Amino acid sequence: MQVPCGFMKEFPVSDSDRAAMENCNGVVVVSAIFGDHDKIRQPRGLGSKTLKTVCFFMFVDDMTIKGLNTHNLLLDKSQEYKIGAWRIVRVAGDLPYQNAAMNGVIPKYLVHRLFPNSKFSIWVDAKLQLMVDPLLLIHSLVILENVDMAISKHPYYMHTMEEAMATARWKKWNVDNLKVQMETYCENGLQPWTTDKLPYTTDVPDSALILRRHGVGSNLFSCLMLNELEAFNPRDQLAFAYVRDHMNPKIKMNLFEAEVFEQIVMEFRHNLKRGGGSPRGLSQTKRASSEELSNRSSFGCENYLLEMWGESHD
Repeated sequence: MQVPCGFMKEFPVSDSDRAAMENCNGVVVVSAIFGDHDKIRQPRGLGSKTLKTVCFFMFVDDMTIKGLNTHNLLLDKSQEYKIGAWRIVRVAGDLPYQNAAMNGVIPKYLVHRLFPNSKFSIWVDAKLQLMVDPLLLIHSLVILENVDMAISKHPYYMHTMEEAMATARWKKWNVDNLKVQMETYCENGLQPWTTDKLPYTTDVPDSALILRRHGVGSNLFSCLMLNELEAFNPRDQLAFAYVRDHMNPKIKMNLFEAEVFEQIVMEFRHNLKRGGGSPRGLSQTKRASSEELSNRSSFGCENYLLEMWGESHD
């Protein structure tokens, strides 16, 4: 389905990398490091034939290439880099966005556009090390469940507004932007999670690991997600329920438990930079506490908050 995916004009990769991406016609595992914020972690638990049937692609920018060169990890002078299982794809030149996290959203949500012939994909945040064979994961979490997408439930939050308050509390984004985003969603029908949303069992995923069956449902969801992230910010957990609940027909999802996530991957910390580890593009933003989002007198999501807290609307 040709749904506009943001307004990105070009994702600058080499012709040889693009050809390799188009030749991946089965399962692709995708990750990205922009701004040299993570280390490259090799997948473990692979079957004897997995590397012959599964593609592993790691997208990096020039800053990350510089860091890899510093540690003498890129020895192939042909510019077709490989580190362990990962083919390293250099995204060179002018990137579509100033913010490193937003550039990472492109391979995360446009994987079906970058790998047009792949049938399944697994997105793995660079802070994660995959511990289970991807073929086993696709079979058990997507195919056997007969779903378009599989993604872990957040271990703590169930409602979108809880995630928004946590984003403000941990100073991960501009609070004014968060307020505009949440008020826009509330005005357009976003509701807190209730049993009426079943079979969806939460409104907040842990989106560090996403498994997809490439098809109309997951492709449409991914494009709509990217549009929201471009409109507001790359915090995809905030847009997740809004996009999902407005889709018709509904996308089929396997929202698996956090305990399953913990058996699939090992999680590490991001690289810390001098002067703070915030991604580029956030250093000048205004930040504030979560109380600004929950102050009903100045916030346009009063009904949402009342229902989330189980209070009367009267």
